[in-house]
Amino acid sequence: MGLTRKRLAHIVFESDDTASKRFDVVLLIAILGSVTVAVLDSVSSLHDAFGTFFYLLEWAFTLLFTVEYLLRVWLSRRTAGYVFSFYGIVDLLAILPTYISLVVINSHFLTVVRALRFLRVLRVLKLGRYMREAQVLSDALYNSRMKIQIFLGSVVTIVLVMGTVMFFIEGPESGFTSIPMAMYWAIVTLTTVGYGDISPMTPLGQFMASLIMLLGYAIIAVPTGIVSSEITAVNTKNKLAEEQRTCHVCHATGHDKDAYHCKYCGGRL
Repeated sequence: MGLTRKRLAHIVFESDDTASKRFDVVLLIAILGSVTVAVLDSVSSLHDAFGTFFYLLEWAFTLLFTVEYLLRVWLSRRTAGYVFSFYGIVDLLAILPTYISLVVINSHFLTVVRALRFLRVLRVLKLGRYMREAQVLSDALYNSRMKIQIFLGSVVTIVLVMGTVMFFIEGPESGFTSIPMAMYWAIVTLTTVGYGDISPMTPLGQFMASLIMLLGYAIIAVPTGIVSSEITAVNTKNKLAEEQRTCHVCHATGHDKDAYHCKYCGGRL
């Protein structure tokens, strides 16, 4: 029994042999099928024609994912570690909407969250370099969090001030019925979206709107510059770390920061 459970755990959590790769491929196909069913079922004409079929398919996929989730919980060495991990939460959210749909109408459409499980394809296809690039982006966003928070705080302040000014200039007659409504208009204008549901009518209001539009183009470049500089800093740091890792056997440099053995002679780093 112990060997059976160990073998099952290897198949479910790893992807370094034929059986485990087949398990992951079947899982990805099931995820794709489930998401496709949810999307097609949202089309009225298809729902009227194949609603019952879609309903049965959705429950079949849900039961399959439920068994898989329970299997992962049972096979995990640290149950809490898996349950509260990113993938554990996504796996749980992937099956809850269908059960909730028994009491909340149309909540089964939320099963499209299963698309997040496509992230497992990185593991199946061994796309290590993409995962490394994703880690660089993640590190850059984390390092720039304080700058981004200050930037967002500045934007909120601008929106509050400009919204209040426009409420004072235009008033309810132009659709600026309150400061929150004027702030909504300021956000739409600042982001250059421009729905057009509210627009200034007075010359002074139109002048202020022009300033906000120009300011919006300037603001868009700020977070891009912040993250880009951090990405450069992270790449430089990683490159230096790789260059500083020297093999004690052949004295070669340029190893990945997560490498355990020299890629030239095989010696342990």
